[in-house]
Formats: sequence, C-alpha cells, structure tokens
Amino acid sequence: MRTAYRRDPFPVTGAWMPGDPPGHRQFLTIANDRPLVLDGGGILANVVIAYETWGHLNADGTNAILLCHAWTGDSHAAGNLGVGHAGAGWWNGIVGPGMSIDTNRWYVVCANVLGGCQGSTGPSSPHPQDGEAYGSRFPVITIRDMVRAQARLADHLGVRCWASVIGGSMGGMQVLEWAITYPQRVRSIVPIATTAQATAQQIAWGAIGRRAIRLDPKWRDGDYYEAQPGDGPHEGLAIARMVAQVTFRSDNVFTDRFGRNLADGAHWGKGESFDLWQRFEVERYLDHHGDRLVRRFDANSYAVIGKAMDLHDVGRSRNGVVAAMKRICVPTLTFGIWSDILYPNYQQRQINEMLTAQGTPSTYLEIDSPHGHDAFLINLDQISAPLQNFLDMVDKT
Repeated sequence: MRTAYRRDPFPVTGAWMPGDPPGHRQFLTIANDRPLVLDGGGILANVVIAYETWGHLNADGTNAILLCHAWTGDSHAAGNLGVGHAGAGWWNGIVGPGMSIDTNRWYVVCANVLGGCQGSTGPSSPHPQDGEAYGSRFPVITIRDMVRAQARLADHLGVRCWASVIGGSMGGMQVLEWAITYPQRVRSIVPIATTAQATAQQIAWGAIGRRAIRLDPKWRDGDYYEAQPGDGPHEGLAIARMVAQVTFRSDNVFTDRFGRNLADGAHWGKGESFDLWQRFEVERYLDHHGDRLVRRFDANSYAVIGKAMDLHDVGRSRNGVVAAMKRICVPTLTFGIWSDILYPNYQQRQINEMLTAQGTPSTYLEIDSPHGHDAFLINLDQISAPLQNFLDMVDKT
C-alpha cells in the first residue's frame, strides 16, 4: 500500500491560512461594497486577493506587467523558498534584476487566482457569514471570473493598462481573457502552452482528477477542514495529481528517465516472484509528486480550478472563438512546445493563425524540448531572449 512508504500524517489541507506567515504576499479585499457576480450565477463578497510585486510602478504607470500562474501555481513567481512560501518562485530565472523580465525596469505583479488556496479567496477561506471554511459552499468559477478579480487589483494598484500580460497553461487562458475582456487595458500579451478553448480530451483528464477527489471518503463532500491531520482527502488529491503529472511530461522523458526499472532496490531476476504492489520507478516518481502536492495545496481548490479550466472557452457568449479573438488587437507572442501532449502545439498555432489572419501583429515560437507541457517552467533559456526582445519592442511603442 502507498501508506507503507510515505510520511504521515498529511495536513488536512495544504492551503495557506489566515494567521500563517505571509511571506512576500500582500492582500487586497474587494467586493466589500458590492458582491462579485460570477459567470455561473453565484456571488462572492469580501473577496481577498493575495499578490506579490517586484520593482516599482513608474510615474505614468506604463511599465506594469501581469504574470498569470498555472493550475497549482501561486503569486510567488520569483523569490526563494522560505517562511510563508513552500517553494521557490515558479519563474525564477525569468523574473528578477537584469533578467528578461527585468524588475529594475518593469513593475511586475502576480496574484493568486480566485478559487486558489495560497491567500486568495477559495474553498478553504473563511466564509464572511460565519467564519467557517467555504468548503462545499464555494461556487463554480471561470477563468473570466479570475480575470475580473485581477482587474479590481489593477485598479487598486493604479495600473490602467498593462504593458504586457504573460502566462503559461491556465495562465495563458487568463492572458487571452484579459485581451478579450479588457482590450483597452493591455498593450501586449504572451500566451504560452495554452488554448482558446478546452478540448474534449483536456476536459477528460480534468474529469478523472475530480472523480478521484470526489470518491475519496475523507473528502466529505468538500467539508473536511475540521478533520484531524491525516484524515483529509489525501489519496484523492494525490491520485488526481498523479494523473495530471503524466500529461505534464512526454513519453520520451518517462522512458529515458525510468524505463522499466523497479523501485525500492528491487531488481529483475530469474525465478523472481511478483508482488501486486511492487513499484516501478515511474510509480515512485508519481507517488512523490502526488504526496508533495498534498502538502502545499487544497483538494477543493484543485477541483474548482480544474473545472474553471475545463469551462474555458473565449468564444462562450461571444459568438464563437473567431469573433472573440477579433477583440485582440495588440502585439502577441505565442509559445508552443513540440512535445506537449496536454496542450498540443497546434492549439497555439491556431491562436497565432487567427490573430495573423485578422491583421493583429502576432508571432509564434516553438520550444524545442522533450519535457512536454512543463517545458515552459524548465527550458527557460528558450523563452528568455525572445521574451526580452518582445518586451523591448513593446516598450518602444
């Protein structure tokens, strides 16, 4: 069994909670005078947005860049592992002094998304009516809802127009929604390894993960926050992450790294007996990633954000994708990854082709990497120079 070789007990939730060390987070409360009305008909009041900033906003407010994180990311795009932050910045090497997103030059902002679990209002947050966690009461949200909340943050920060909005995977979905929902508030966009609308296969992967969480008896229909350590929906969330992790990498990477090797010091040998739960090395890798996410994320947030990604369709209520994309009129740099099986590069090519066909300045670049979808977090050398050149161009216009 998996419990025989992992550390217990796990926390009931890996969410950042009020009272925990804030690290570099800052907090803004919105919708305290009027509720935030959501796409799906729900409402949220007293919404907290956790965010981080680097650099300084210039006098005319023209040097602001918004970074949008992926599914299990957060506001900590750059910086060290430390008190308040379970890991180092997810784009260390891209964001910082003298880097391609030079914080001596740009005012950089990254916010934990609505529905998240690292400081922004999500299922683990206290409900304003009773102070207990939202849990099952948290409504379904969309990528557009996330962007509308970010727009309130931009207002608070004094950013009338972003010099660029940049993000990969789910972050790229937010990038496209920014340019379509608020076309006058962006000067350029950089969507990476993303899509204009979720496909049936992408929805299928997400559905499997949510089912794994729902079938965990310790999930308790989403109301598990009062449980004791070790008694939360660890198995469901870990399995959901394991499924996703397979889609984040390519077949070649798995084969080259793990092959058919056995884990835990076992070896193939003549006359060896087989054990049903004897692990391959690739299984140990998946176990590691599943267990690691349990310690830094929340099962409800994982399900809520995953559903938002499945609902993603820039053409919804806008007469289709082509009509929606016509609202994008700013320079665009789109990155694809040749080995990406989750968001195949044809989807980024389609984004570029639609924009080019309507006369929007657009460039498509492909990351040459065997690492699959996560290459935008790994092969920073292939992103850095083109991104810096693109931002130089934006700065001159």
